[in-house]
Amino acid sequence: MSLLSLRRALSPARISRRSLASESTWEPHASALNFGDDQHLVRDAQVPSSAQVIICGGGVVGCSVAYHLAHDHGITDVLLVDRGKIGGGSTRFGASLLSHIKNRTIESRMSKYSIDLYKDLQARGHQTGWKKCGSLHLARTRERLFAFRRMASIAQSMDIEVSVISPQEVQKMAPNISTERLEGALWCPVDGVADTHALCNILAEEAEKKGVKIIEGLFIDRILRDDRNNKVAGIECNFGKIDCEYFVNAAGYFGRLVGKLSRPQVQVPLYPCEHQFLHTKPVPGINHDMPVIHDYDGNFYIRVKDGKYVAGGFEPISKPVDFENLPAIGRGLLPADWDNFSILLNEMLFRIPDLVNVEVEKLYNSPESFTPDGRWLVGEASEMRNYFIASGMKSIGIEAAGGVGKVTASWMIEGEPEQDLWDIDVKRFIGLHNNKQFLKERAREIPGLYYKMPHPILEFETGRQLRMSPIYPRLREAGAMFGQTMGYERPGFYDPEYQEKSRQDARVSHTRTFFKPKYFDILQSEYEATRERCALIDYSSFTKLEISSPDDEVVRLLQELCSNDVDIPVGHIVNTGMQNEMGGYENDCSLVRLAHNKFMIICPTRQQQRAQTYLRRHIKHKPIWVTDITSSYTAICVIGPNSRDLMQQLTGLKMGIKDFPYFTYKEVDAWMANGVRMLHMTHTGEMGWVMYIPNEYALHVYDRLVDIGKDYGLQHVGYMAMKTLRIEKFFGFWGQDFNPTTTPLECGRAFRVKFEKENFIGKEALLKQKEEGIKKRFVQLLLRELDVETDPWPWGGEAIYLNDRVVGRVTTTAYGFTLNTHVCLGFIKDLDEEGVERVITNDYILKNEFYINIAGTMYPAKANIHSPALAYKGISKERTYFATQ
Repeated sequence: MSLLSLRRALSPARISRRSLASESTWEPHASALNFGDDQHLVRDAQVPSSAQVIICGGGVVGCSVAYHLAHDHGITDVLLVDRGKIGGGSTRFGASLLSHIKNRTIESRMSKYSIDLYKDLQARGHQTGWKKCGSLHLARTRERLFAFRRMASIAQSMDIEVSVISPQEVQKMAPNISTERLEGALWCPVDGVADTHALCNILAEEAEKKGVKIIEGLFIDRILRDDRNNKVAGIECNFGKIDCEYFVNAAGYFGRLVGKLSRPQVQVPLYPCEHQFLHTKPVPGINHDMPVIHDYDGNFYIRVKDGKYVAGGFEPISKPVDFENLPAIGRGLLPADWDNFSILLNEMLFRIPDLVNVEVEKLYNSPESFTPDGRWLVGEASEMRNYFIASGMKSIGIEAAGGVGKVTASWMIEGEPEQDLWDIDVKRFIGLHNNKQFLKERAREIPGLYYKMPHPILEFETGRQLRMSPIYPRLREAGAMFGQTMGYERPGFYDPEYQEKSRQDARVSHTRTFFKPKYFDILQSEYEATRERCALIDYSSFTKLEISSPDDEVVRLLQELCSNDVDIPVGHIVNTGMQNEMGGYENDCSLVRLAHNKFMIICPTRQQQRAQTYLRRHIKHKPIWVTDITSSYTAICVIGPNSRDLMQQLTGLKMGIKDFPYFTYKEVDAWMANGVRMLHMTHTGEMGWVMYIPNEYALHVYDRLVDIGKDYGLQHVGYMAMKTLRIEKFFGFWGQDFNPTTTPLECGRAFRVKFEKENFIGKEALLKQKEEGIKKRFVQLLLRELDVETDPWPWGGEAIYLNDRVVGRVTTTAYGFTLNTHVCLGFIKDLDEEGVERVITNDYILKNEFYINIAGTMYPAKANIHSPALAYKGISKERTYFATQ
């Protein structure tokens, strides 16, 4: 049957909208997925009783991990196991597209490595199916074409050959494409295709040659743990017990179920969705050199393979797969859903009219796994040492596999990732994200992100209103538009004129533009409130931990972990980094000394899981306790020049600088509430206090604060204004600016490192760097010649140029209302003629003119190593703020 006949026969496309509550929530134990008809598969009958590493999952990712362990590190005591055959799952059915173009830099870098690896294997005589045919990314709108210009500028800064071309040029490359509703395209000539199944087997065979053992038809009943050190100890399977030191969960869409086989269970937040793609029959006269076509606004891709077309895509609303309907091993397919696929089919026929006469061979429906944020899932699990995860590749496993295999193997051997992997680290998630109902709801939205407009500051529509502070209803009534971080609803900005659709409306703080956002005037009003009057910010989402011990053991531990001196008086606060052995930031936090043997740790929201894992792994068997109190306290920041008088009236205390000095803490009564922890700090450099209020008192304190605040010009302010404040004052944040590969010396925070301390983690590396000099530096860049009203804005990730050479990249940005220009933070390097990094000097930073590439246009920028002094308007000199890092 031809595609045209199929389209006529299909009923209008429909997507099931049954409520989640009406669907079965049964989850099989992984052993319930043992299919008897596949248990005869045994690639190697000699099953060992032990192995240094066991890799669960014989797809292209698992095979890549085995290959890199053996090839790069000489680790060959490796057992690669699969329930079925190597390459027998979704790997068999992939479209095998290889593209360098990604929305995230880390994914682009790893995809680039993957492609280079496959080309090298081809050059070594392997039949990988690699073919350099290029890819065309089509834009139907001017906004889409602009998004491509942004992507092109970032790709070019990474030495990826790419250009934006006209509809006429598109048609020359692919004559069968209609140029109707086509604004242009992004052309990447270095992209190509390969054979995923062949690559999977090649990687497996190369690993086998090095000594890796492969067992097919092995199913795991249990993953064992050594309770003495909380490390992986082995597995129990249909071949008995096998000891191991390391375990890698590369089980694809079964990964979450495999995570449930250990005690404690390992959280692997993945959920499978249907991914349908079409194979046609051979097409006479087909263009074998046709580039891979991605029609982003049509949500589909199409390529040529063996004289046929292979076409698929990602519907805007996807279909999650019930776990009980996961396909059996060896078959790996779900029933075809032509009605649902017709959404994509109509777009294909519109863009390539010649397809109407092409005969259909088969419509495949293979489940693919997706994470709650649509990024990959890599790294060591929080629950168990030496348990690694490499999964969630969102149907592009072939593009991810080479890079993911390399970094996973390196991480296992070195104990640290070789680059910043925070964007894809499994520890960016908490228990909420592994909840089946949450995953199922969020999964409807995630696959469609592949072709969705990549606006800055992505906010999800599904899985909302889950984690909320007690004052959430009040903030909503005040006009809050919410963003979500770690599942926590927190105000991005306030829009009292927003018209609610219903009480279930999540009131999402979207930024659906690359230019001046609609909330600009609101943001300016909120910013001015913080600097000229008084503002209220909800800090409740910040990670809050307590750590204590019966004696001084907790102080000794924190002195070892922290680069600053934490042995401060009770009632004082210190800002400190926690460094790794390389001197990089594992955490950047504030420590409040509650008692001689008890501290409160405050760190970024996204560190909730990571910070606890880091602490507990260093505590080991010491009598030290860590408690997550994030959900026990509502945190309200009162900020601005009027904050002192307002807080004095609320608490009845004297709030002068001598009575309540900066960076000190008191437990106070706030009106009729008691046990309120009050900190004289704001995380932005502005004058103010943060109250950590026991949740049962939160509404009482909030209502009284707002009532008193009327006399002081109190205004509700969101996180976007807070971000503006800290960027204008050159305050970097962990996870946004700093990461495990950046050190305090590179960030201008050497003053927070107390080298006179006996020993702390990373001291040796920092002393060496101090002696040799730093080769990259965190800087503030003030843009010039950028028209706020008409020019595109920087949003992060842009390349920083000196002359015609890339010397750095922007991390975070904001429009500075006091400096009256865009302010960018980022790292820069000094490179010699051969591109070798040199020791960077202040003269290099201050005397050169740098440029920031925004969608292909270069904007000059002045670099600072300290922010200019930002005086308040119309208040005493005592409150003038002089910026520092």
